[in-house]
Amino acid sequence: MGIDNKKLAVIHIVKKEQGLTDDEYRDILKREAGVSSAKDLDDRGFSRLMRYFTRSRHYRDSRDGITFRQKLYIKYLVRDLGWDSKHFRNFLKKYYRKTSVAGLMKKEASKVIVALKKILERESGRPTEKSGQ
Repeated sequence: MGIDNKKLAVIHIVKKEQGLTDDEYRDILKREAGVSSAKDLDDRGFSRLMRYFTRSRHYRDSRDGITFRQKLYIKYLVRDLGWDSKHFRNFLKKYYRKTSVAGLMKKEASKVIVALKKILERESGRPTEKSGQ
């Protein structure tokens, strides 16, 4: 059985974020997980593929820059809050003096994650999960 749709979505987000061509993407799938399509991945193959992506040159812009994992987690928190990109940009600009997630350093990204989780907890009335930083 293949992986679920959420994991497929993550893979395609990574592909887009890293600007991979279809050929590059297929080569990585074949080399790292032994499949030609993400739909054919099992959980073990998904883990190998994600490990490759997090170690790739696209993982961080600099040593202290935001990690890919942080970037994805922020994206999902913003989605869960129901914010559009303009609302989130205004939040970053007001509280962190940044115009995009890419401009955040690793420590700043952690603070953004904590703030977004607290906002989500307050709005939903239930605690968010502890992982993801």
